Amino acid sequence: MREAEVSRKTKETDIRIRLNLDGKGEAKIDTGIGFFDHMLTGLAKHGFYDLEVSVKGDLNVDGHHTVEDTGIVLGEAFAKAVGEKAGMKRYGSFILPMDDALVLCTVDFCGRPYFSYDLEMSEERCGEFETVLAREFFYALSYSAGINLHIKQLSGINAHHILEAAFKAFAKATDMATSLDPRIEGVLSTKDKL
Repeated sequence: MREAEVSRKTKETDIRIRLNLDGKGEAKIDTGIGFFDHMLTGLAKHGFYDLEVSVKGDLNVDGHHTVEDTGIVLGEAFAKAVGEKAGMKRYGSFILPMDDALVLCTVDFCGRPYFSYDLEMSEERCGEFETVLAREFFYALSYSAGINLHIKQLSGINAHHILEAAFKAFAKATDMATSLDPRIEGVLSTKDKL
């Protein structure tokens, strides 16, 4: 079973995440930020992950700690769930359209974190979610998961559409990368180790 449960408690956040890579896309999300819940629900649905996220954060300050720390814990859950990555495709990419937005996401579960982010939005908020926090989320996730992650906006005007396309493209790319292939013996690397 490629599942993980990870908890993290600090003075700023208390987070518990359960992730099943081989699920059906079922989600139970409560971060206290409605738009962020919407994005994580879409991630689960389109990645075919079963995902439970419970976050109590210092939203009286702002959403930064809640969003960034959720990225850290979700990244740890991905790293734990993929384990040694035996039989896993490792790479995934997807270009996702969402009305005016078109976003590319590529991922490599190589164990070496790297992050490139190129999204530009004129709106500062989607509901109570500050649009600049999407970068913090994906950055934290990529480094705690040990993945190479690139997210690039090819077109788009509406911030809601751009962000939704980014989260769903990430879901599709990670679903592809974490998929098992019977042709792969051990890990997909000429080094025989990731």
